[in-house]
Amino acid sequence: MRLVVGLGNPGPEYAGHRHNVGFMAADELARRHRFGPWKKRFQGLITEGQIGPEKIHLLKPQTFMNLSGQSVGEAMRFYKMTPEQVIVLYDELDLPPGKLRVKKAGGAGGHNGIRSIDDHIGKDYWRVRLGIGHPGDKTLVHGWVLSNFAKADQTWLVPFLDAIVSDFPLMTEGEPEKFQSRIALATQPAKPAKAAAPGSS
Repeated sequence: MRLVVGLGNPGPEYAGHRHNVGFMAADELARRHRFGPWKKRFQGLITEGQIGPEKIHLLKPQTFMNLSGQSVGEAMRFYKMTPEQVIVLYDELDLPPGKLRVKKAGGAGGHNGIRSIDDHIGKDYWRVRLGIGHPGDKTLVHGWVLSNFAKADQTWLVPFLDAIVSDFPLMTEGEPEKFQSRIALATQPAKPAKAAAPGSS
């Protein structure tokens, strides 16, 4: 059994924000793996289903990002899980758009949602960092994460989320390295076709 958490801010005005890519991934997992309806519980929205051989509780905290740990801690304790059974999907400024890194434990890296979860359940859970890119200037970060993905971003965001959902069974089965490699392979740019040699038909 696993608790899989997507991070974001609740409400339609935040739905398309870069900061909400964790919610987007959770929604796609629920849709594609045919989870049940979302229910209000644990200061969040939760649904149950199966990914691979594992029973999954999928959670979207509704506390706003900075208090995400309240919801995660409540759900984890209710299901009598350990932090090692928790997987958190969230946005990462320091990764290029469409890149992903998986790590157990570690620091919050300035992410307030992760800092809150660390405070409530400790650090020994799995972190799936979803690259959203950096605006290039620290003063622009707040506006960057709290603004919608651009139309042009859909060219990498859609296949990125698709790859995460398709290969997520590897993550739930305890193959994080293989999961990370598969995503990298699925999202690498297509190689340009080689030009035909002169005189060849």
